[in-house]
Amino acid sequence: MNAQSTTAPQHNDVLLNLSPAVRKALFLVCALLCLTPWIGPPEALLLGLAVALISGHPWQQVNHRATQWLLQLSVVGLGFGMNAQSAWKAGSEGLVFAAFSITGTLTLGYFVAKWLGIEKKAAHLIACGTAICGGSAIAAVSPVIKAEEKQTSVALGCVFILNSAALFIFPAIGHALHLNQTQFGLWCAIAIHDTSSVVGAAGKFGTQALQIATTVKLARALWIVPVALLSAFSFKVKTKKVHIPWFILLFIGAMLVNSYIPQFAPIDVCINLAAKAGLTLTLFLIGAGLSKQVLTSVGLKPFMLSVILWLAISTVTLYAVIHLL
Repeated sequence: MNAQSTTAPQHNDVLLNLSPAVRKALFLVCALLCLTPWIGPPEALLLGLAVALISGHPWQQVNHRATQWLLQLSVVGLGFGMNAQSAWKAGSEGLVFAAFSITGTLTLGYFVAKWLGIEKKAAHLIACGTAICGGSAIAAVSPVIKAEEKQTSVALGCVFILNSAALFIFPAIGHALHLNQTQFGLWCAIAIHDTSSVVGAAGKFGTQALQIATTVKLARALWIVPVALLSAFSFKVKTKKVHIPWFILLFIGAMLVNSYIPQFAPIDVCINLAAKAGLTLTLFLIGAGLSKQVLTSVGLKPFMLSVILWLAISTVTLYAVIHLL
């Protein structure tokens, strides 16, 4: 659920001459700032980008794993602030949207990639990342279709750029169009790539939007399994293992505890607050994990495919939530 750079950044910018100790201290100070009320999700992402492009990530080799674990733990923590019945209703409402949007995005991606003349595996990874849950879908499907490292990096780079933009653009559009909490929650859960930015955008819009968006996005993430299996069949690759996002079950368990065991209410509140801070820190780490190599290796045609698919799923879903809800 998070688009990550797999290439260490080159320290060739303003702070090139900083010692490793100073670079680590600067990184830790910025990370701690993201745990304060002064830094929200969008600001955390920009702060991470600034660190990556100016001083570099001092612990780049562990950033991907750290981000993955922190995101999953934070999402589980959000469950302690959600009502199971409301979440079930939101998830069932988003089921139809998910089925049509995933099918439509993958189909459109196939034909647009063919029209643009983009390599098949890279195009499929971009379509999967746009259709389901960004970097998580790409990471799950890549080994299944035996994609090369460059193909995976291109797909992750495309998704990361648009995912970052969505964190700023979606709340502004939602307020401009006077979307209600349900409409915005459904829209960003379907049209924004990664869970981290979905939660960041929805949390900025409102509490109800956050609950709906998180539930629908996680339900959508379960589509990774059938899509990965269909991808293996389509590319004629035999596979014995597909990654299943088991942390979603823990998220459901947290919701059940919050909904039906009132004795845990004071603890639930504390965990939920910590989870929100954790997600802000996650976005900082995602930004800090970026490298210039990923941005420059994306290429015009793959990026065009990403933009076309993103605009299609965003506009169609927006029209649907406005006119059908």
